[in-house]
Amino acid sequence: MTFKKLFLSTLIAATISPAFAADDFVVKDIEVRGLQRVALGAALTYIPVRVGDEVTEMQIRSAIKSLYSSTHFNNIVALQDGNTLVFQVHERPTIAEINFDGNSDIKDEQLEGSLVDNNVVVGEPLDQTTVSGIEKGLEDFYHSVGKYNAKVSVKVRELPRNRVSLDITFDEGDAAEIAQINIVGNHSYPKDKIIEQFELKDDLAWYNIIGEKRYQKQQLSGDLEKLESFYRDRGYLQFKVDSTQVSMTPNKESIYITLNITEGEKYRISGTDVIGDLKGKEEIVKRLTKIKEGTLYNAAQITYIEDMVSRFYGRYGYAYPEVKAIPNINEEDKTVELTFSVEPGQRIYVRRIKFEGNQTTSERVLRREMRQLEAAPLADTLVEQGKIRLERLGFFESVESSTEKVDGRSDQVDVTYTVKEQPSGSFNAGIGYGDYSGLQLNAGISQNNFLGTGNRAAFNINTSRFSKSFSLSYADPYFTINGVSLSGRVYVSEFDAGQAENLIRYNQKEYGVSANLGFPVDEINSLSFGVGYRNQHVTNVDGYEQIRTFYAPYIDEQNPEAGVGFNIYELTAGWSRITLNRGVFPTNGSEQRASVNISTPISDVQYFRFNYEFNNYIPLSDDQQWTFLSRFRVGYGNGYGQDDNNNDYLMPFWEYFRISGSDNLRGFESNTVGPRAVLAAANQIDGPPDITGNPPGYPVGNGADTISVSRYALGGNAILSAGAELIVPTPFISEGYRNSVRTSIFVDVGTVWDTEFDYDYYKTLDLVPGSQPLTDYSSLGDFRASAGISVQWISPMGPLVFSLARPIKKVEGDRTRIFSFNIGTTF
Repeated sequence: MTFKKLFLSTLIAATISPAFAADDFVVKDIEVRGLQRVALGAALTYIPVRVGDEVTEMQIRSAIKSLYSSTHFNNIVALQDGNTLVFQVHERPTIAEINFDGNSDIKDEQLEGSLVDNNVVVGEPLDQTTVSGIEKGLEDFYHSVGKYNAKVSVKVRELPRNRVSLDITFDEGDAAEIAQINIVGNHSYPKDKIIEQFELKDDLAWYNIIGEKRYQKQQLSGDLEKLESFYRDRGYLQFKVDSTQVSMTPNKESIYITLNITEGEKYRISGTDVIGDLKGKEEIVKRLTKIKEGTLYNAAQITYIEDMVSRFYGRYGYAYPEVKAIPNINEEDKTVELTFSVEPGQRIYVRRIKFEGNQTTSERVLRREMRQLEAAPLADTLVEQGKIRLERLGFFESVESSTEKVDGRSDQVDVTYTVKEQPSGSFNAGIGYGDYSGLQLNAGISQNNFLGTGNRAAFNINTSRFSKSFSLSYADPYFTINGVSLSGRVYVSEFDAGQAENLIRYNQKEYGVSANLGFPVDEINSLSFGVGYRNQHVTNVDGYEQIRTFYAPYIDEQNPEAGVGFNIYELTAGWSRITLNRGVFPTNGSEQRASVNISTPISDVQYFRFNYEFNNYIPLSDDQQWTFLSRFRVGYGNGYGQDDNNNDYLMPFWEYFRISGSDNLRGFESNTVGPRAVLAAANQIDGPPDITGNPPGYPVGNGADTISVSRYALGGNAILSAGAELIVPTPFISEGYRNSVRTSIFVDVGTVWDTEFDYDYYKTLDLVPGSQPLTDYSSLGDFRASAGISVQWISPMGPLVFSLARPIKKVEGDRTRIFSFNIGTTF
């Protein structure tokens, strides 16, 4: 077999002669032999010879050079077989995989990015001559982050079908630390003040356990820019860095940095002027660029003015204005006159608005939030407004906008919004058992972006030891083209408060229906109006004083166990003002909501409830990862009018405000803050024992001799809560989770009180032994406070909130909860 192959090879070699040794000839056919991955058609496109051409040796050399330029081949030989031109090629192997080993300090993604810069990508051909270049490139990459002892070894492992694996092994070594940073030429500011501006440090405070003194070339470049800004923002117009020396010890473990600077003199502004084609906006532009004479030169202020003028013209469709401050320096009196050169350029129109990344959400949902119109002049403020409105929807983890010039049209651009969708709903289903709540079954689904329509839908069924409920709701935020919203809800529920957490005993059955219309006033304000009906049936009500006052007029004395039913027709009105930059995890702006609910005079009971909430986010850093949040809520309710017996209507006890430990006042169990139920009794009348086991007698109301205070909460007709949170970067998570995980350090304060409670009467009565202490429930003085840390995560199954809190002010009898976990709406 071997002899036969050798014979055939010799025969072929004898019949095919190298083209370089042949005379010129007319090509009747072209063949490319040895192709495996590269298509024949693709290879022929690189050969500048066609059938019928008379080729010379120079043309064939040019064809070989062209084939090499395709980067697909390692070796190419041109041969002549009669009048057939043959190119015998050997393809470069394809990179099938890239494996990293030993890189603990630098992530695979960073290394892959460095390889991409050197055109080393899985699926692409490998040029064997670049292997040493790969090693050097990766070592240089390590050097740029301070690892000067790093060694990189690349092994090319052959695989079947002309493929290879790149096995890259790293010996990272230790990072070089900065031993000293020296500043030469600083007279106005001490070295310590200057280095405060730097990311690089040569000394760390004892408490800075996470800091490091590693040298990084990119950080040094950034620090030099900060140094220049530091001086030029303080009047040193001609400040400059004369030289930068970075020296390394022989063992490559320590770095010495020396900066030679020239501070120069301080300069003050002597005047400002404006030149250029101002498009009839001279008066406004001059006001925008005016700087008071004698003001210290400030580069940041000048940059801000340039940006402000650019944005001003951007509102009128001038998308690419050129605004530049030209200084005219007077060395004698150390002043500078600034001339702002303004060239608005050509007016730009929007050809098309495009959307990318919305896999679930319909394009119609995104397009209706746009304020920039197609075929209209480009306005930066409108493009940004569209971005903010998309972020406020709460459907997207991130929203980015960009403008691209249209090929061949200098006056047109396309605007593209790129969104990254995130879970906008939740689903839960489960079964559980607790010592207190017993068997619990629950199932529910809610979706704020139902089927990608932007509408909100929810269907919930819940059952537990103390609660059964069914509800169905739907909301269309764009019921009309003008942005009028329509929402509706139907529900049925049963509730046994005595089995719930920290509540007094009563049973309630309820069903109802409601509808609501919302009207936008402007971009940030909206009004809403609604109507509703509900039927409320209450039974098994304990005779506590606060309840008896409301409940007694409705009881059928002939059948007190039958309970009382209420038909309630309700009107609602609301106002909201929202300037938040995002719908979920905002970092800037504020949110205000006010609402009032009032039962109509044809209802069985007449009352109203008012509620106001305010949240304000103030970013503390440029990247808005550090943000301060302040919260405030106030609510009040009461009855109005009189019934047929001239009794004043009171607010129903089931409508009382309560503070839940999961949101407004973390660190306390739900429903324990605020007025507790008071039971009055006459000592001379025997009766069944109360909830504490003591025989207080039969409740008689006025004229009682003793009282007992339950540990169970009742709530009140007024509420006040506030809080402050410092939102901080979440440690140990990647940049990709920045918009879906939030960590905050918080302080919560809150209280609930009953303005109708007659403390002066009850304080004169004796407390039953074992009773909870009586306090003035009509006063807001018994506030509670807590502090802790919270982590929120927008998970695929909905928002998850974990809180660790410790009460810092509480009242005797309060029940605390250090750790809480919720699935629900984030705050």
